Amino acid sequence: MKLVFAGTPEVAVPALDALIASDRHEVAAVVTRPDAPAGRGRRLVASPVAQRAEEAGIEVLKPARPRDEDFLARLREIGPDCCPVVAYGALLPRVALDVPVHGWVNLHFSLLPAWRGAAPVQHSIMAGDELTGASTFLIEEGLDSGPVYGVLTEQIRATDTSGDLLTRLAFAGAGLLAATMDGIADGTLKAVPQPADGVTLAPKITVEDAGIDWTAPALRVDRVVRGCTPAPGAWTVFRGERLKLVQTAPVPGRDELAPGELAAGKNSVHAGTGSYAVELLWVQPQGKKPMRGADWARGVRIAPGERLGASEAG
Repeated sequence: MKLVFAGTPEVAVPALDALIASDRHEVAAVVTRPDAPAGRGRRLVASPVAQRAEEAGIEVLKPARPRDEDFLARLREIGPDCCPVVAYGALLPRVALDVPVHGWVNLHFSLLPAWRGAAPVQHSIMAGDELTGASTFLIEEGLDSGPVYGVLTEQIRATDTSGDLLTRLAFAGAGLLAATMDGIADGTLKAVPQPADGVTLAPKITVEDAGIDWTAPALRVDRVVRGCTPAPGAWTVFRGERLKLVQTAPVPGRDELAPGELAAGKNSVHAGTGSYAVELLWVQPQGKKPMRGADWARGVRIAPGERLGASEAG
């Protein structure tokens, strides 16, 4: 089939690579978000998908909005049979959805209908799910509600961050998306409507969502840290300034610390929660690089009874 691939971040690149490598399909063009400011100089930088497409000599389309007439005219001119999508980052209007013969087929990183929305991996970790996966489905105008072509499952490991899990799903999902394109081309794969039960939503995780509530149980604190790593980054407050929590670990059995109360030993630092303590393995003070929690604790010289989680200064 002739394909127009839509995607933007690094997580979409494995799927693009899989489709480029396929001898059954031609990636005629790529659709991605416009160049965005990045780095200290805030210089405009092309998306990872755009950079990969340019390396492969593939035409790149960067509409400000997918309903822009110039973009739609070019899409019709290319005449794709199908448009596979991975984390494109913009809503597709009906006028665009109707262009390819076989529609737009999205690779979504959850077992639909669970975790529809922008942050399925983060929410699955934060909810304490033990199993997740990826789904390919036909895009409709609703939120991730279209009929499903295929799924794969992936175990969530006890120490997985959203970055860890998303990386595994991106590579496994690339194969699923390529197989879905094969099945659509053969006419052997039919989309099945999602069940009405089991729908959960996964909106984008905000910086406010990533703030730690130390009255929550230790497992919940650890899940928020893992779910918000690498972005937007879990945080708390220490002496009026934000402290980012990069990696924590529950410490069952240590339950004498009050929520947020710190206790530093020679080689570790613990913080109390609503159940038992968590160890602060890696932290990042404001304006500094990540460091081991024990090294941070030695540097700040924690006073007896000192706590995390007070209001920020200013």
